[in-house]
Amino acid sequence: MINHEIKIAFEEYHSIKELDKTDYELCLEATEAMKNSHSPYSKFRVGAALRLQSGKIIYGSNQENVAYPSGLCAERVALFYWGANHPDDPVEAMAITAQTNEFELTKPVTSCGSCLQVLAEVEKKQNNPIKVILYAEQGPVWVIRGIENQLPFLFFEERLTT
Repeated sequence: MINHEIKIAFEEYHSIKELDKTDYELCLEATEAMKNSHSPYSKFRVGAALRLQSGKIIYGSNQENVAYPSGLCAERVALFYWGANHPDDPVEAMAITAQTNEFELTKPVTSCGSCLQVLAEVEKKQNNPIKVILYAEQGPVWVIRGIENQLPFLFFEERLTT
């Protein structure tokens, strides 16, 4: 038997005000993106903002549908828009925030497995890790560098891409 151990690493801040100027501004953009959330069923609004290498900001918000599987998370909305419109301008960072009037969020909301898998493929495509900033209005801010710190057993099969 071989015993393996997996470790993840991330930074934690008390608020977005502790971040450097570019990351702080990206968080404000994610909050702005959240305003376009279409979430009448869950009442759980999510916003994502991507900062590209060129400095361009791309927005995404969760989009629900009465047929639940037809909706899409904010992260994938932004990442798919990037892939369709700016694939040669690498993603440097992504800020993600959430809000609901149903209860108080006191810690960051993490991405679902589907969004993490898409993020993994974007990193693989651009051969560069993405800084992910997760935060809520109240509570800590988590800064995570590279998908391996969120999805240590990501699915990727090299032979499928050849």
